[in-house]
Amino acid sequence: MDARRAEVRALEAEIAALRRACEEPRAPGEDTSRARKSLQEVHQSDSGEWAASKDLRGHLGHLESELLFLSTLTGINIINYSMKTEDLTSTENTEKSIKKVLQRHRLSGNCHMITFQLEFQILEIQNKESLSSVITDLNIIMEPTEYSELSEFVSRAEDRRDLLMFFRSLHFFVEWCEYRKCTFEHFKEKYSEAVRLPEGAASSCMVVQSPRQPGFELVIIWRIQIDDEGKVLPKLDLLTKVPQQALELDKNRVLETAPLGFRALLGVLGIEATLESLIKSLCVGENH
Repeated sequence: MDARRAEVRALEAEIAALRRACEEPRAPGEDTSRARKSLQEVHQSDSGEWAASKDLRGHLGHLESELLFLSTLTGINIINYSMKTEDLTSTENTEKSIKKVLQRHRLSGNCHMITFQLEFQILEIQNKESLSSVITDLNIIMEPTEYSELSEFVSRAEDRRDLLMFFRSLHFFVEWCEYRKCTFEHFKEKYSEAVRLPEGAASSCMVVQSPRQPGFELVIIWRIQIDDEGKVLPKLDLLTKVPQQALELDKNRVLETAPLGFRALLGVLGIEATLESLIKSLCVGENH
């Protein structure tokens, strides 16, 4: 605002000078170059400011387009960001042409349904030959969520001060969560009588029950794990819930070995085809 007022005052001064030049008595035929020169200076100053403003708006628009592209690509949106710097260069380092700057960053954002806040510090050391930077501190705050798998991963990322692993793993974790949710919803809609989602589609549990044999249920537990290196992997397990009488009649131990057969089938057919096969096995004779 102060800069704009200064520009206005400067422009008013130029206009006043132009008026005085026009009002001064002149001999017939006297050159009015001074007035024309003042007018030209005003025009050039104004044109330069407009050109600079146009370039700034174009650059800002380009940056906004890039940010939108990255948000669409990764699903990560940065809502707020701030940075403070502190010069840590000592007198001894100055004599050796070594400059140290500590950057303190704070940002908040979300990746689809998961929100986060980050606070981290970066130490930059620059000498005549090179520039290096290292993250010296990282603090991650996650909003309360039903995804218990994230808590251990966040602690690991903080200990390693690994920002790249945090953002990369969070992106793939959310993608797997969305895929799991869509898959559960698909089977719930297609086999509404056989499939139950007791904790909702966003949970890790889907129950398949036999419409013909009450009490006979198969429970699919679909967890999403993040390993020590930040790799995101799905882990599916099968639990059986059957009447005691059925267990006693299972002489070939089919129910006991069902979880192992389920995992083997996952490796051959994939997730969706395996779940489809499992549900159909309980719906034989039903009109699905």
